[in-house]
Amino acid sequence: MIHHVRLRPPPHEYPADEWTAIEKGFHPEFLAQLETMLTVGNGYLGMRGCPEEGGPNAENGTFINGFYEIRPIVYGEEAYGFPKVGQTILNVTDSKIIKLFVDDEPFWLSSANLLKCERRLNMKSGTLDREILWETPAGKQVRITSRRLVSFAHKHVAAISYNLELLNANASVLISSEMAVSQPSAPTSGDDPRQARVFRSRVLHHRASYAKGRRIVLCHATEKSRMTLACAIDHALDALCPHAENVTCAEDSGQVVFTMEASPGQPINLAKYMVYHTSQTASAEELCNRAEWTMDRATKQSFQQLLAEQQEYLDDFWRRSDVRVKDIREDRVKRSTVEIQQAIRFNLFHILQASARAENTGVPAKGVTGQAYEGHYFWDTEIYLLPFLTYTSPGIARNLLIFRYRMLDRARARARELGHRGAMFPWRTINGEEASAYFEAGTAQYHINADIMYAVRKYVQATGDDSFLWNCGAEMLVETARLWLGLGFYSDRKGGKFCINGVTGPDEYNTVVNNNAYTNLMARENLRYAAQTVQSMQATKPDLYDELVHKTALEPAEAEAWMHAAESMYVPYDEKLQIIPQDDEFLDKEPWDFRNTPSENYPLLLFYHPLEIYRKQVIKQADVVLAMFLLGSTFSLEAKKRNFEFYDPLTTGDSSLSSCIESIIAGQTGNIQKAIDYGTAALLMDLADVGGNVRDGCHIASMGGTWMMLAYGLGGMRDDDGTLSFWPRRPPEATPVIRFPIKYRGQMLEVEVSGEKAQYALRSGECLVIHHETEEIQLTQEHPIAVRQVSKW
Repeated sequence: MIHHVRLRPPPHEYPADEWTAIEKGFHPEFLAQLETMLTVGNGYLGMRGCPEEGGPNAENGTFINGFYEIRPIVYGEEAYGFPKVGQTILNVTDSKIIKLFVDDEPFWLSSANLLKCERRLNMKSGTLDREILWETPAGKQVRITSRRLVSFAHKHVAAISYNLELLNANASVLISSEMAVSQPSAPTSGDDPRQARVFRSRVLHHRASYAKGRRIVLCHATEKSRMTLACAIDHALDALCPHAENVTCAEDSGQVVFTMEASPGQPINLAKYMVYHTSQTASAEELCNRAEWTMDRATKQSFQQLLAEQQEYLDDFWRRSDVRVKDIREDRVKRSTVEIQQAIRFNLFHILQASARAENTGVPAKGVTGQAYEGHYFWDTEIYLLPFLTYTSPGIARNLLIFRYRMLDRARARARELGHRGAMFPWRTINGEEASAYFEAGTAQYHINADIMYAVRKYVQATGDDSFLWNCGAEMLVETARLWLGLGFYSDRKGGKFCINGVTGPDEYNTVVNNNAYTNLMARENLRYAAQTVQSMQATKPDLYDELVHKTALEPAEAEAWMHAAESMYVPYDEKLQIIPQDDEFLDKEPWDFRNTPSENYPLLLFYHPLEIYRKQVIKQADVVLAMFLLGSTFSLEAKKRNFEFYDPLTTGDSSLSSCIESIIAGQTGNIQKAIDYGTAALLMDLADVGGNVRDGCHIASMGGTWMMLAYGLGGMRDDDGTLSFWPRRPPEATPVIRFPIKYRGQMLEVEVSGEKAQYALRSGECLVIHHETEEIQLTQEHPIAVRQVSKW
């Protein structure tokens, strides 16, 4: 149930548009939120939507995914096995600064007389565009337009096109293009545990700095994580008026100043190129060389060439990823469809910006839009992001799973530290080591092992990439299955069933419980998949099986033991309520007093002691309900309905990960209004600042959840049983047409659901077998389209 609602900024200042997020005027009250929403990035590098002038801003952030410093985790009381070292993503060198002075008058947004001010995040071209008409105190009018991009085609490159034109008078113009190392590293916000930690002392230490013509290179390194960063800027100036330039370079900053006497009708065009390289092994000299080599290539291209490559990349992305809605009703309601389309594309675009070039890294909870959650990778990636990536960008999905595989040795070490056999993946991390200081809601979330294996299974089924399963996935399956077998036990008090005690499920308001239903159900899938994979490899791929035995010391009897544990898994069930209790003790708790909880006291974690929350019947986010979505074929429609009706009133929605899942299950069980309400909250999580904390960064996992809500919810897609099927349902009232592509086993399927009909079209490929409900449909080049009736809810 949604217990708190926040309002969206005024629509006349932030109008709906299908392809852009628009800000009209300058509104300092929304400064922090807009910095997040107007971020440009590529998964490796991210630049928050701050003005080129260097301010005003709330957090002038530039982030590199996986570039971090380590810090000691300080506990009031130590205990064995607590993580000792944390990791925090750093705010790195700010290279996007371009300051403007006209007749020595500085242009500064908060004090300028703005005749026009408009910014657009262009999701079709992958740029942040700005147009300003500034009247100086002397009455001189200046048009300033800029276009900023972080290149998808060139991982290490960003660029700004900065254009200036005087309209009504001559003037002296000075443009100062700058770069500066950011200190300190991170903001803080009182007692909010979601915020990044602050480094009180210097984090980035000087290694090299020099200038060559209009090019400046700065190189800095961290002290403890031993990571090195090289950042370079270079420029191309196109101006008809005479100009002079001056270059200065210090240890932590650099500046290229252009001065000129400008006249109306003589536009000034500055292209600024920015390059970032990082390494944990390269010397400062080598890294500076890498930055220069990349800069050489970037400056040989014009900004227009970079822009054309960006457009080409985005065209391909939208071709295979765009979810389109079209209203079939009267014109008077079509504005809402434009808003829906804008929100859909905004979410998908930010997923791309968080993941496209996330190579040899994971996807941080906030992508590269902010420092909240310290740039850590969570289960969010596997459960909320990978479904979208698997079905639209399988190459990116594979990269992220390989990154998890490369954590395996550290996961083995962590399991030994916890007294287990096998592997225990970290709840939150950057470098593969556990960084959660709060074990109740961190390390105890053993379900992350099963979440990763669930994502492996979904990826392999959707892509047919058996080589990944045999060479990487199988080894992870063996080690995670070993952990589950050692963690659980056969309980005489539960009739000999396999029980798992002392764990925390997705719901962090009920911690360290026995037999969390989600955990047990997902562990069962993990154990089954491990046993089936090992047995299949032994029978059909003996050479690969022998290699697996060599890597893991696998014993022949282990697979049988895993399958026995899976088939004996205890899943709580209450006969009276006919529901699955979230855990063994959940139904015995006193219900939370929602009626007397002020709306401003959400999220509860910021206003109530954990013990006050833990002893009550209250849920932070979908837990059993999430299991019913992920393992949908395990539950009857009646079971889903009973469980949803029980858990929905107890769920606060304090996590952004909840609304999208609740929308899907509400729709499946026929509760159309709640499906719409939750769907709207999920869709507008960031655009409308539903959670009140978009200032800290985008909710990337929730954005992935919106795609699931559209494909699995409105589109009726099902895939948890190993086949691809669609069960769309027609609401009682007319609904927009929804159309979305799916890449399945190398072939492109387009699904369109409209009113009473569902159309399945094979857009590329030879032959694809899908199901409409229980009916098998074969799409071929000769017969690429099938149309079927949509059942009513």
